[in-house]
Order: sequence, then structure tokens, then C-alpha cells
Amino acid sequence: MTITTRTIAANGFAFAVDETGAGDRLALCLHGFPESRFSWRAQLPVLAGLGYRVWAPDLRGYGETEPKPQDVDSYRMERLLEDVAALIDAAGAREVMLVAHDWGAAVAWTFAARKVRPLSRLVIMNVPHPAVFAQVLRRSPKQMLRSWYMAFFQIPGLPERMLLARDAQAIRRAFSGMAKDKGRFPDAVLDRYARDAQRPGAITGMINWYRAAARHADFMREPWAKIEIPTLVIWGEADAALGLETLEGTEAFVTDLQIKRLPGVSHWVQQEAPEAVNTLLVDWLRP
Repeated sequence: MTITTRTIAANGFAFAVDETGAGDRLALCLHGFPESRFSWRAQLPVLAGLGYRVWAPDLRGYGETEPKPQDVDSYRMERLLEDVAALIDAAGAREVMLVAHDWGAAVAWTFAARKVRPLSRLVIMNVPHPAVFAQVLRRSPKQMLRSWYMAFFQIPGLPERMLLARDAQAIRRAFSGMAKDKGRFPDAVLDRYARDAQRPGAITGMINWYRAAARHADFMREPWAKIEIPTLVIWGEADAALGLETLEGTEAFVTDLQIKRLPGVSHWVQQEAPEAVNTLLVDWLRP
């Protein structure tokens, strides 16, 4: 199935979007850090085969999407939700499913709970519900240690320099170092992510997601409405950044929840175990 890249004008941005499939059922795939739309390359054909028109955009600050705001407040949660809503409006679909990983999943959890736009289904990969994550951070020194990089990213300028040093070696290591199956991240894949991070303004935009979350963390502590749409959580158990305890209690915030855990798979679940992830998606989505 052919994947094409197009530009979608939405919320004042020109979003670079990989698209495949057709029809009025949209699967909108939201990537994480330090990824890009490229992270969904193995899922796009499968979702299209299930009857969805699939969009995988470079999110605000990432990849080929322009402009890339350099101020922190442009990356607070309210702005990110506006982007997702604008992309959905631009698609004009009658039915929308969010498929999301890492930071994209944090946005998707919030979008679904706030009912910013009607959704039919929600798929989350390796990011806990924000309310659960906030609870775990308060009581778990181990998770606080795992999340050390979030504090490091608050330093002005230094994270950018370190991540881009030596041809973005730290960006490459984020994947190759954390992955259990390192063969899933050959040089060509690492080069793609390094190039995306090296685009003008990109690395600051990418890190500003973390800076804005720290400055405006109230969204994690707000009263959370229950998510009532069918929700699938896929979780690589060998996640070095997020412990399994961040899954505990998710059912308190989701009415119709399935959790599928993949042993021996890292945080980069849909890229490291695409066959297993795609099988789970097909089994859950097929009528």
C-alpha cells in the first residue's frame, strides 16, 4: 500500500503528514520524543488495510512541520490539543481513532478525557495515564530516578547542545541504547531521526514539550473525566523510562480498557515489535 507525504494546513502550521488508505474513518497517529511521523511506518499499511485513512503527522516542533516555535509556552498542553483538533477538522472524517505513543500518547489521553473532539477508539503505547503517572511520581523514588531526564531538559541550552553533539549521537543512542532488539534500529533508521532533530529549530521545539509540561503541570493534577470509548494500551515491559507500576490504576480512568503487555520489548514498542503490535491492533479492531 502506497504511503504519500502531504502538507496539511491546520492551526497555523503546515503539518508534514504521511498518509495511506482512504475513506471517512481516520486513524490519526501521534508520535513521541525524539521521534517523528517515521515511527509509524510499520502500522500505516496495517491500519489502512482495516479500512482507515491513516495520517501520521510530524507534530509541532518536529521533523518537516513548520514553523517551529522556540518559546516554551507554545508547547503547553492546550496548544498541543488544539493541533490535534485542527488536524481532525482538516480531515473531515466521520469517525476518528487516535493511535499514540510516548508524548503523543500523553496528548491523546488528555484529548480523550476532555472530549475535545468525538473519538471512536483510543490506542495508547507505553505512556501511562497522566493522573496515574502523577500519583506514581509522588510515591516512587525509583520512577523519579527513571525520569531524571525530564529535570535535565529544564536547563536552558545545554540539552540542545548535548543531544546534537557529534552528529546527534545522543539522539541515536536514545533508540539503540534502550532497545532490546537493536537490529530494529539500523543506521538508516537512526540517521533519519538524527536528521529530523538537526533541522533548524527542531531540537529546541522537541525539548520544549518537556519544559512546558514542567511549567504547566497542573493539567496532570486536574479532575479527570472517565474515558468511555474503547481503549487499548500496548506496553513493552522492558521500558527503561517508565516502570510497570505506572500502569496500575489505569482502570479507574477508563471504562472500557484492555491492556496488552509485551515482555522483553522496550519503550519503542511499535518499532521494536511491529509484528506483535500489529497483531494486537488487528485483533482489537477487526469486527
